Amino acid sequence: MQLFYNPSLDNSFKQFYFPEDESKHITKVLRKTNGDILHITNGKGYLFKAEIINADTKKCKAQLISQERTIPRLHSLHLAVAPTKMNDRFEWFLEKATEIGVNEITPILCERSERKSIKPERFNRVLQSAMKQSLQTFLPQLNPMITLEEFVKNTKGDLKFIAHCEKEEKVELKRRLQADKDCIVLIGPEGDFSLNEINTAYQEGYMPVSLGRNRLRTETAAIYACTVVAMVNN
Repeated sequence: MQLFYNPSLDNSFKQFYFPEDESKHITKVLRKTNGDILHITNGKGYLFKAEIINADTKKCKAQLISQERTIPRLHSLHLAVAPTKMNDRFEWFLEKATEIGVNEITPILCERSERKSIKPERFNRVLQSAMKQSLQTFLPQLNPMITLEEFVKNTKGDLKFIAHCEKEEKVELKRRLQADKDCIVLIGPEGDFSLNEINTAYQEGYMPVSLGRNRLRTETAAIYACTVVAMVNN
């Protein structure tokens, strides 16, 4: 099944147009024509079926014929991750986390961060592509980049964890998790969180967790955490 994305669609629509880039892809690349059926999501849990009624290369017109609402997961996962120096590594994380299952992502600016800014438009395109590729109907929410201190002081969750490399007693993440509970996991930059940042997180109720014996890259640690949460809740 080929899945398309249209964030403006809802159950009030009867007919709609695809934007020019998707219209060209539908008619020229996929060679779809009048009468063919397409599947579209709005990224908010709905899967729509639509029939092409005018296969125009610049303004393909379709008519909705059915809709289905996906039941949300009982838990939510919010990953707060420091963007990596190499942009493609962070984009790889966004893609894989979407495929595995993440609800919300916040890029965080830390004392040892090498990347100080992000391109949200580009990151959102990665999320949209991964959602469509994995045939999901919920688009993860990408938040603006903020400092770690701002994040921990203003974000609430049932379970709050910080993964760092300092030598202290830590329980593995999988042993801290509880099924059907919302959780937040903090993943630091290449140089790890500073002691000051770790203590700030502790003061806000974050618990230290281990992601295994091996030292992981930032993007690998984030994917590991995402996978463990998915396994506990599946």
